[in-house]
Amino acid sequence: MPHGDFLPQTPARLSSFSWESRRFSKLSHRTGLRVKRRKLIENNWLGTRLDSSLELKMEHESGRPHGAAIPMGTENVRLAPSDLLALYRRMQLIRLCEERLVKSHQRGLVHGACHTSIGQEAVAAGVCATLRPDDVVFSTHRGHGHALAKGITAEAAMAELMGKVDGCCGGRGGSMHLYEPAVGFLGTNGVVAPGIPIAAGSALSAKLRGTDQIAVSFFGDGAVNNGAFHEGVNLAATWNLPVVLVCENNLYATETPFNRATKNTSVASRAAAYNIPGVEVDGNDVLQVYEKAGEAITRARQGHGPTLMECKTYRWFGHHVGDAGTSYRSKEEIETWKQRDAIKKLREQALAEGWAEKRDFEAIDSETARIMEAAAALSLKSPEPAAETALDHVYSS
Repeated sequence: MPHGDFLPQTPARLSSFSWESRRFSKLSHRTGLRVKRRKLIENNWLGTRLDSSLELKMEHESGRPHGAAIPMGTENVRLAPSDLLALYRRMQLIRLCEERLVKSHQRGLVHGACHTSIGQEAVAAGVCATLRPDDVVFSTHRGHGHALAKGITAEAAMAELMGKVDGCCGGRGGSMHLYEPAVGFLGTNGVVAPGIPIAAGSALSAKLRGTDQIAVSFFGDGAVNNGAFHEGVNLAATWNLPVVLVCENNLYATETPFNRATKNTSVASRAAAYNIPGVEVDGNDVLQVYEKAGEAITRARQGHGPTLMECKTYRWFGHHVGDAGTSYRSKEEIETWKQRDAIKKLREQALAEGWAEKRDFEAIDSETARIMEAAAALSLKSPEPAAETALDHVYSS
């Protein structure tokens, strides 16, 4: 079954969670996953908006006119104050979840390798905020942030990393195999680069079925020297597929500096070889990511083919939990990038421009902290899969 067949066509904007509820209920019945996760998705949907009651409270208390647009670099992309706060909420939740996962891994609660994206939150938040629920995302081993930004709940993500039944894959996937088709998240991948041609295949499915769905592939700088990068980008360009290719260039592939792996350190410039647009973006500026991703998504949805986005960013910590990240990077370099914290930058800019008030951000900080406490508690209480279910979901000829 093509990946796109998992998801039906939906309107560009949803007025409620009704479509997602119906879709998840059907999917849960088919796969045997727990239906109670449906409510978690409804309560913590990150793909489209803030919690409505919180949003209305903010607009009422701040005195801002409803829907007043924040100036962007292009008329084709609009951003209301509530959208800005939703971006902040996404980034803050990703940050808190990753920090909690680090502590859980250190306590032995998270099994296997755990690759965090602390410092890179703006890319996941900015790109996924431009997507519809039926658009699909393919991610990498460093994919917790993408999963949360596309709609997987903190509860489902944390439980999955702990191998519990309330995880998005019932505890079978772990850190590098998060998957939830109900929200358009078609998987993280522990192998470097294959998400690119897989996303191209999903985009081909959408094109053949005549939908206007979009596929997005996230990958790191280490993937662009892999043959799958060339194969996937060339295929997407040749067939004019509705896919956006997002390179999170954090300057290091594990411990190898990008400038020691290639002579051409501009990923965006490589788009010229395939005759598609290549865009370089400050990956620590969520508004810029949102704007450029919105342009690329609009272009793809209108049938004009793929875009290669290079988001320049940085992971604050090592390649995985347990890697200090200081044997191949200087403390000065790390500190310089920490000063460019995307979360802090958005908050300071919004306050300086009068787009939001301090209490808006304080409300979100409190809300996301509460969500993470609830997620941690649920994950600890959730049982491990029963031994007799070991062969469930295993297919053989």
